[in-house]
Amino acid sequence: MSEHSDHSGHSGHSEHDLQREVSELEGKSTTASRLFDLRLIIGGLFVVYGVIVTIAGINPSDSSLDKSEGVNINLWTGIAMLLLGIFFLGWLKLRPTPPVEVAEVAEEEEGA
Repeated sequence: MSEHSDHSGHSGHSEHDLQREVSELEGKSTTASRLFDLRLIIGGLFVVYGVIVTIAGINPSDSSLDKSEGVNINLWTGIAMLLLGIFFLGWLKLRPTPPVEVAEVAEEEEGA
């Protein structure tokens, strides 16, 4: 037996398998961080509520116009909410969340 034997064979996993598993975990971590990015949640909610409020403001009742002194507040608020939601979603699209590096996570855990 040579002195330069492969020590990774003792654990039953090769170095290639270990690297593949780390790559898979990094991919899952990146997907999870992108899925729960606050810009996606905030943007999505503002778009949904903006559509609802804009639809409510398209045909306002006379009583709602009297309450707001002639301003169609639902329409203007709905449009503003839509624009804000689109801004957040556009921001997410143009500047996606960078992937989390395993070394950075390890350093943060050691510092805590």
